[in-house]
Amino acid sequence: MKSISLEDIRGNASYEKIRDEFRRRIIELKKIRRISVGDKVSLVFENRDTVIFQIQEMMRAEKITDLDKIREEIEVYNVLIPKPGELSATLFIEIADQSHLRDDLLKFLGIDEAVFFKTGAHRIQARFEEGRSKEDKISAVQYVRFPFAGDERAAFAGSAEASLCIHHPNYQAETVLEAGSRKALLADLQE
Repeated sequence: MKSISLEDIRGNASYEKIRDEFRRRIIELKKIRRISVGDKVSLVFENRDTVIFQIQEMMRAEKITDLDKIREEIEVYNVLIPKPGELSATLFIEIADQSHLRDDLLKFLGIDEAVFFKTGAHRIQARFEEGRSKEDKISAVQYVRFPFAGDERAAFAGSAEASLCIHHPNYQAETVLEAGSRKALLADLQE
């Protein structure tokens, strides 16, 4: 998937004119790209449109107009663009009761070894961005990549069921991908 460049980004005034429609389109797009795995974890699979939206919204919120700062934002968010043969997602640990947030988050330590796709006989292990968890701390937002080998992509595209799984000592959940989600993610893998 092609990285975002400065030419892909609109200035704030130009973005404001198309924002409502673009935002509606991204919300619809994310409906099939957001996959809940149990009641406390969801993943939003990123593509060029979702990343452009994040950059545009950051520029809007922070009122960024300086070209060097825009280039910095593009560089930061480009890491979310999946490379050929992989999927890229933002993983959210969703804890509704904030009164014990730190303790509840700590129960997810080690999640970076527990998330994978299962399709046919294949298991595609997630690779987490480093630095988002330590011995005594974990972020509620994680960036994850799923590198698919050729035979794993073929199984994902084929008739084998595809599931997103978390097998962690404190959290066990699996979700079978719906047809629309699977189709969108397969398109990402083929770019």
